[in-house]
Amino acid sequence: MLTAHGSTVTSPSSVQFYELEVPRSGTPAHISLWWLPQTDPQAPTLLYLHGTFRNLEGNQHKIESLRQAGFSILALDYRGWGQSTAITPSEQTILADARLAWAELVRREPRPAQRVIYGHSMGSGVAVDLASQLSYPQDYGGLILESAFTSFADVARSAGFWTRVLALFSTERFASIDKIGQVHAPLLMLHGQQDDTIPIALGEQLFAAAHAPKQWVSIKAGGHSDLDLVAADAYQHALQVFKTQHLVPAALPTLQTQN
Repeated sequence: MLTAHGSTVTSPSSVQFYELEVPRSGTPAHISLWWLPQTDPQAPTLLYLHGTFRNLEGNQHKIESLRQAGFSILALDYRGWGQSTAITPSEQTILADARLAWAELVRREPRPAQRVIYGHSMGSGVAVDLASQLSYPQDYGGLILESAFTSFADVARSAGFWTRVLALFSTERFASIDKIGQVHAPLLMLHGQQDDTIPIALGEQLFAAAHAPKQWVSIKAGGHSDLDLVAADAYQHALQVFKTQHLVPAALPTLQTQN
């Protein structure tokens, strides 16, 4: 069972807040989305998939950091979080909500090469699952994972005896290690060396299993959710390099005139 948190919406002033109906859910249900566009029409567009402990309201600083890096952002609260329909979420409902949000991002961003999937913590497992079902470069242009892991089971084993016991009764797998081999898009992974929620070793294992091109960035003072705060310059630099190398369309050649 996953833990979800609901709250009232306190969002950036420029955000467009709206809802999408979840089809075939049995009972009426919706997901809540934040849309934060860039003024530059050439900016790439990023799907933001958050982790377990905070809804979108609690992820504002990270969303703003990604926007500062030049991305338009479509951010999702899965059912069970924030203003989305209150349910007891499962891996299946979370993945279904991510696919629905992805369809909305595709509607907003017609250029496949400028579509990016981003996942933090549990959201990294959602992001890898989504990316593994898409094709590069036909569907999207890049994948960014922050504080990622190999599987929930590995996180549980690293977290102590009682968490390991509870994991035996959990049906939530988020086994990114089994899916990352199906991802062929450019990959950026960021992890804090002081992360006491998801050990950096699990991120390193996932990175080792991923295809190139890939880039690994570890933040010495970084914890689980504060990389953009404790190392803002390094965080922005990594995003800018990734965007420049993989997402910015090549410039058209300059025509030479002859006199």
